[in-house]
Parts: sequence; C-alpha cells; structure tokens
Amino acid sequence: MKKNAYLRAIGAVAWKDLAAELRSRELLSAMLVFSLLVILIFNFALELDAKTRNSVTAGVLWVTFVFAGTLGLNRSMAIEKDRGCLDGLLLAPVDRSAIYFGKAISNLAFMLIVEIIVLPVYSLLYNTNLFKPGLLLVILLGSIGYTAVGTLLSAMSVQT
Repeated sequence: MKKNAYLRAIGAVAWKDLAAELRSRELLSAMLVFSLLVILIFNFALELDAKTRNSVTAGVLWVTFVFAGTLGLNRSMAIEKDRGCLDGLLLAPVDRSAIYFGKAISNLAFMLIVEIIVLPVYSLLYNTNLFKPGLLLVILLGSIGYTAVGTLLSAMSVQT
C-alpha cells in the first residue's frame, strides 16, 4: 500500500469517527459529564488544606482522565460493533493498522477535548494553576500513550 493511500485511510477512519460524534454528541457528552462529576466529587470528598491539595492534584487528575478515557474507549468500540460498522471497516481494502491508527487518533481527539474542558474547571475548583508547559506536555504524552494502548485493548475486548 502506498504511503499516501495509507494516510488517506487513517484520515478517513478518524474523520468518520469525528463526524459521527459531531452528529450524535453521545460519546463526548458521556465523557464530559463523567469527568466533571469525578472532579466535583473529589473536591467535596477531599476537604484538604492547600499543601495537601497540591500533593493530590496529579492523582485526582489522572483518575479523572483514565476513568473518562476508559468510558470513551469502550463506548467508541461498542458503537462500532452495535451498528455493524466494525465489520464494514474490517472488510474495507485497507491495512488493518490504518483502522487502528484512525481509531486511536479519533480517541485521542476525544480525550484532548475532555482534558481541555476539565483543566480550567479543575483549576477553579482546586485553586491551583495547571497551565504550566511541562504539565501540559506530560498530560499530552500520557494521553497519547493511554489511547494507544486503550484503543488496542478496547478493540480486542469488543470482540469477546
């Protein structure tokens, strides 16, 4: 398969997922509501002083991102399976790795959208400054790694 056709196949799969989500808003709304509920619950459950609050910030953020990401990954593959789209994707004359990378890119986009909305809310509720270049880079790299592994695992689990 030529490089250009391979990249077009990746883009087509990612665009299909993004366009379907823009129409239904099913996946993003579930992820957003869940993540906002998690940080709100942690805010009320952890009535902490400023020093302790700063020490648990990373844990609360990653718990929020991982739980919302797991919900999103499972729902994105379950929607494909329920609507029969997964069979159509597998029958398409493209390399299966292009399907994986397209799904991973769209899942990463959903994760990043949730993180872009959650970070300011978290900063407000927890009275911390999260907009530091190093922290944002760690969140980006962690999200890339999480969606890379999570997309693979969710594709395997949806078939069981």
